[in-house]
Amino acid sequence: MANEMPDIYDIAIIGGGINGCGIARDAAGRGASVFLCEQGDFAGATSSSSTKLIHGGLRYLEYYEFRLVREALIEREVLLRAAPHIIWPLRFVLPHHKGLRPAWLIRLGLFLYDHLGGRKILPGTKSLDLRRSPIGAPLKQEYTRGFEYSDCWVDDARLVVLNALDAAHHGAELHPRTACTSAERRDGLWHVEVKDSETGQQREIRARSLVNAAGPWVSEVLANRLHVNSSEHTRLVKGSHIVVPSLFEHDRAYIFQNSDGRIVFAIPYEQDFTLIGTTDEDFQGDPKDVHISQKETEYLVSAVSQYLERPLSTDDVVHSYSGVRPLYDDGAGAAQQATRDYVLSLDAGQDGQPPLLNVFGGKITTYRKLAEHALQKLSPHLEGLSGDWTAGATLPGGDFVVGGQADLKSQMLRDYPFLTEAWARRLIRSYGLRSRELLGKAQTLEDMGQNFGADLHAREVDFLMREEWARSAQDVLWRRSKLGLRLTGEEVRALEGWIGSWLDRQEEQLKQAKG
Repeated sequence: MANEMPDIYDIAIIGGGINGCGIARDAAGRGASVFLCEQGDFAGATSSSSTKLIHGGLRYLEYYEFRLVREALIEREVLLRAAPHIIWPLRFVLPHHKGLRPAWLIRLGLFLYDHLGGRKILPGTKSLDLRRSPIGAPLKQEYTRGFEYSDCWVDDARLVVLNALDAAHHGAELHPRTACTSAERRDGLWHVEVKDSETGQQREIRARSLVNAAGPWVSEVLANRLHVNSSEHTRLVKGSHIVVPSLFEHDRAYIFQNSDGRIVFAIPYEQDFTLIGTTDEDFQGDPKDVHISQKETEYLVSAVSQYLERPLSTDDVVHSYSGVRPLYDDGAGAAQQATRDYVLSLDAGQDGQPPLLNVFGGKITTYRKLAEHALQKLSPHLEGLSGDWTAGATLPGGDFVVGGQADLKSQMLRDYPFLTEAWARRLIRSYGLRSRELLGKAQTLEDMGQNFGADLHAREVDFLMREEWARSAQDVLWRRSKLGLRLTGEEVRALEGWIGSWLDRQEEQLKQAKG
């Protein structure tokens, strides 16, 4: 991290989701001085509420989004190489529904999917006889044919945190729980007022350019904090998911077609669960208040039950979440038809005034390319920036070969004999090579400190607080991990108490340091 705060930053960024943190990382790596503020936790909204896929978007081919699909397909393997600890290949099974899309159309779509993106690592499409394959066992007998293809799984919130970490390693200054309250152009610079929600402290920073990457709040920031009139707007679309106990024992995911033209995924999730989603409906209101409706729950349960031999019930749902996608408003009729492509709108200012870049839309899969394109738009307004660099760069903890998790796990079990296989596997899938930084010199279970449940110990929580900006049980259990699925209410309260004591100690040390 930079030792001293610059008087004037090259770039100020509003928003700490995947796009904001991706742009911060890319810019800092080019030598720019970067300031980023996020009103909540990193990945606190849309970026932790996705279907958690790195995918080309098979269904987008129906809407002729060929440029977006090609870019996303290429990015799958770029990101897989960059973060093989939190991203891994996943095979998807598409049962053929005789009353919906014809088999020839599916085969054509999958042929394009296999060949548009220069696939090298991921295996290609194949046909399945679901009557003979164990993949067909959970399905109703009427589904006799299927197609299997490749995409990737991602821990979405950890992807955001790793981009934030890498941005900080390159010198960016990042401030979660810090809101931009206003910003204005003055004397050739952006003057940005920010407020720390923890301390209440307010300050002004100055920057040569401003990026509005506020996700579902991008239009609100434009109108109410920047006081900029724009003809471009977001279309807020709610997507909801449910989690149920595992519906099948194999490691494939299903993609189910529905008669309304939508598709629903059923994906292996956190070893013991199945993730089902998503819905698509227009959203009105404050994105922070989004939640799944009973209607959405029933829709997802019904959509999956149409295919399963053992139908689901709403009583099977153990967890749910919703997010608001800030899609670019292209005037599409139905929510599921709205473009998933991103739009970068540059307001270059007049008479030497500093530029404003607004980020509309986007997908997790294409965040890195979005960041590259953002810097390409800003570079003419900033001196001395180097060129594109992220395509071959790994994210923190990911500097090992794709498929190398098994070797890492064997080494960790040898060096830390108190670990179980499941525990070592979770650490590697969360932290990769940084697992050793977390474990340090621990040699016994006692060295890991208090156990809050599900192999979450004080040493790991301390690591997340010190190194990854976590400040609450919610940060730890639902964004830095998904262990909220496993801890009891009593265990969560014990964790909250420990975190409160940790924060008190930090505050006391800060007071002493100030004298």
